[in-house]
Amino acid sequence: MKAIFRATITRRMLPIAIATLTAAPSFAQLPNLPASYPPPIPQSTGGTTQESVYLLGGGDRLAIDVFEVPQYSGQYQVPVDGIIYLPLIGAVKVGGLTIQQASERISQQYAVYLKRPFITIRLLNTRPLNVFVAGEVVNAGSFSVDLIGGAGDNPGVQFPTLTEALKRAGGVTLTADISQIQVRRRTSIGGEESFIVDLKDRVKSGAPPLVLTLRDGDSIFVPTATEVDLGELRDLAKLDFAANVEAGRTISVVGEVERPGTYYIQLSNPGVISSLPTVTIAIQEAGGIEPLADVRNIQIRRQTKSGTEQLLAINLWELLQTGDVSQDTVLQDGDTIIVPKASELSAAETTELATARFSPDSIQVSVVGEVERPGLVNLPPNTPLIQGLMTAGGFNDARANRNEVRLIRLNPDGSVVSRELDIDITDGVNEQSNPLLRDNDIIVIERNQGTRISDTLTNLLTAGSNALAWFSIPSRIFGILETLGIIDNNNDNNN
Repeated sequence: MKAIFRATITRRMLPIAIATLTAAPSFAQLPNLPASYPPPIPQSTGGTTQESVYLLGGGDRLAIDVFEVPQYSGQYQVPVDGIIYLPLIGAVKVGGLTIQQASERISQQYAVYLKRPFITIRLLNTRPLNVFVAGEVVNAGSFSVDLIGGAGDNPGVQFPTLTEALKRAGGVTLTADISQIQVRRRTSIGGEESFIVDLKDRVKSGAPPLVLTLRDGDSIFVPTATEVDLGELRDLAKLDFAANVEAGRTISVVGEVERPGTYYIQLSNPGVISSLPTVTIAIQEAGGIEPLADVRNIQIRRQTKSGTEQLLAINLWELLQTGDVSQDTVLQDGDTIIVPKASELSAAETTELATARFSPDSIQVSVVGEVERPGLVNLPPNTPLIQGLMTAGGFNDARANRNEVRLIRLNPDGSVVSRELDIDITDGVNEQSNPLLRDNDIIVIERNQGTRISDTLTNLLTAGSNALAWFSIPSRIFGILETLGIIDNNNDNNN
């Protein structure tokens, strides 16, 4: 591809499409930037052609043609110091000059020996541009970006755009403020200029893609957002210059979930835009919410690149009631989800939460003693105790003491709570007689008085132990009951 420029051609003026220009904030977070930089930004910047603002530097290959003097023409690669050596005139510094300026400088030096020299410079190959990206991007640092064009039959040099540089840096994070992206640039006359680029406004308004192009040595800074809009986060995650939404991420989930801990979230359907690494997916990985989880006040702790912490308030009850998907926000690597405990929940709430996708699929409860089918039963989350009894076949009418039902609860901290309940199968959900069951709960139905006497006589006559005959349960559960004194394995007696 070929780019041809003549020193006698009048410079063409084209506007450079950039976002809203305002006074740029301090670049103190970028390296080697004076605290007073940048100066105020003019409200209008007349643009020039991309070719005429390209600054030559080490690595560029040039074809210099001196009209009607072929012996002085040739191809040259600009060295690191920017100085090339031409026949007759010797050293000419072209580094830091535009094609137009380099043509004029060479013409001036040849004018000493030639009458009205006519110089043509073609840019055969361009060097990669170096840009610096910092702030809320995945991988901050310096990047080399190849230019498109500048050789062959293509007469133009296409510079990389701002969004392309953001992609090279791994994309912007979910803590980025893309309405205040800062770009600092050197000018061809040795000065500096800076821009504030508002990508958020362009995304929200549906404006055409930004065509602000970069130059060698540009510095880009993406600041941290001071305010967070959950709805905008989902849109930000889907942008092509955002961090790869399909990449795996490590998330911590603590509080009222079945299995608190750290989890690696990897999308199961890459390429499906509706499949995002969200809060509910992480809670599912942690086994789902506990029965008393306060889904209205979930919190996300998120670290920013600046070292600060963002706190996001999540209300999954709004997701269930109104379908507000913004509450099921996209997660970022390193996020911590905190699910607090509710002081109380109504029966209607617990029923609805039990059917939510971020609740456990099922819980396992042991029903032991005088029921028709003692043993482990799998139940939906937040199942009432009476329904759990019915799942095990209900009371054994001949042996059960309906007035002695005990609920034993194994707490996550290792403690055990045991309490007697006076139940009535006609009761609705309530904490006193028909509480909601939790995973690993144990329901014990005691023997009636006649059964106790009969079992004792049988044991004496047979001299054998059948104390476990009515406990079709794992030894782990039996050990808990024995520790609590509910059964006596040595004396074959039941309390």
